[in-house]
This record gives sequence, C-alpha cells and structure tokens, in this order.
Amino acid sequence: MSALPSEAAFETQTDQATARDASPEPDLRPAITRTAGVELLTPTQLEDRAIIHRGGVSRPEVDAFRELRTRLLAAVEGSFVALVAPVSSGSGGSFVARNLATAMAFDETKSALLVDCDVRHPSQARTMKIDADNGGLVEYLENAEADLSDVIYETGVNGLRLIPAGTTREIGAEYFSSVRMRLLLDSIRSRHPNCYVFLDGPPVRGTPDARILADIADVVILVAGYGRDTAATIAQAAANFDPAKFAGVVFNEGV
Repeated sequence: MSALPSEAAFETQTDQATARDASPEPDLRPAITRTAGVELLTPTQLEDRAIIHRGGVSRPEVDAFRELRTRLLAAVEGSFVALVAPVSSGSGGSFVARNLATAMAFDETKSALLVDCDVRHPSQARTMKIDADNGGLVEYLENAEADLSDVIYETGVNGLRLIPAGTTREIGAEYFSSVRMRLLLDSIRSRHPNCYVFLDGPPVRGTPDARILADIADVVILVAGYGRDTAATIAQAAANFDPAKFAGVVFNEGV
C-alpha cells in the first residue's frame, strides 16, 4: 500500500455543519455503531485491501491520515458529511476516502460511514472484498421500499461501515440530487450524531456529479495525483466548489 507523500498538503477552512431536520427513516443505530461480534481484519488483510491500520511502530501513512482527521475535526463543528473528490481519474480519491474514514474510526467514541458515490466506476466493495449481495446506493435510491440498513455493510474495521455504489450507472446526477439521497444523509445525522460520513466521489473533471454531491456535503476535500494533476487543473477543479465548504487539497502519491 502506497503512502501519502510527506509533503501532502491539507489546508482547512472553518465551516460549521448545518443542522438538518429529522427524517422518517428507520433506526439505523444497530447498523452503524461500532462492531460487536464481527470478526475484524488482520493487519495482513488490511494491507491487502489498501487500508491503514494501527501498530506498535509509527507508520507515515497512518500519521498522515490522522493529521488530516485532526484538521477536519478542528475545522468543522460536530459530525459532518465530507465529500472526497479526485481531480481526475487515477488521482487516488477512493484510497484517500477509505483511509480517512478508517482514521476517523480509530477514535472509539466515533464511527464512520463510507459511501461509494462513483456510480460509473465503483471500487470500494471490490477493493475491500465485500460481497454486496443486497445491492448498494443505486438500489436504495431506485426503490422507495428499500431499507437503508440492508445496504450498510460490515467492513471488518471496527467502527467503519460501507454503502457500496451498487449497480453501475452512467449518470449519477439524478440520484445525488434526489430527495431520497438527502433523506439518507439526514437520517444518519439525526439518528447517529457520532457518525461521520465520507462520500467517495467521482472525478471532478468530466462530469457534474462531484459538484452536485458538494451541495449535500458539509465539507469538500479535493484529491490531486502527486505529479499527475497540474496546478492549473487543480485550480480549475477547486473552482467548482463553494469556498466556504472547501477544506483543501490532499496530494496523493501512487494509488
């Protein structure tokens, strides 16, 4: 698993999370609280899934994600919904989203929910080796009778759950702008205040999906491929987001 470069940059800007109204969704607390009775992944299994883990020896990539977590917590009051969006395909946005959520779950007082929102090219369930037998985000949003708890999966990481993207779709804008998508996030906010949600977004360049997801997020983190994305393309990508929500840029290397 490749580490973030030591010079990875993350500039924060205070943005207080907006309070949301409670929604009529069922109680999700059993689905997203910390693991009980579930077999946790070993360090070897975690590395095979490109997931950071704590150990007796300081690891640069773990320290980098802990620092990102600390800065986010300092910048946003209370739990939040964070969009992690890569500048372009191959920048490593999914790697950063997965491990930032994992770092949040290191804190035993918190839990994290990772939502794969790249419906064109989903990767989280495959990378984390999760059999999404009940479908994922797409199936939940398409079926008004679907139960959200059915598409929240254990990851083998204590405190971390995943909603996979589900069936591949070419267009995500209609899903992300739907009332049902907002209700999904409102339900989690209202019923589990210590859960931090990380939206693994599609690349900013080429589709409007990341911009639409930013509207329902409290904070936006842009991921640039170290040595891949130019200063001009990074600036163009950042211009798509509300400056009040924009936390900064993570430079990712090799993933």
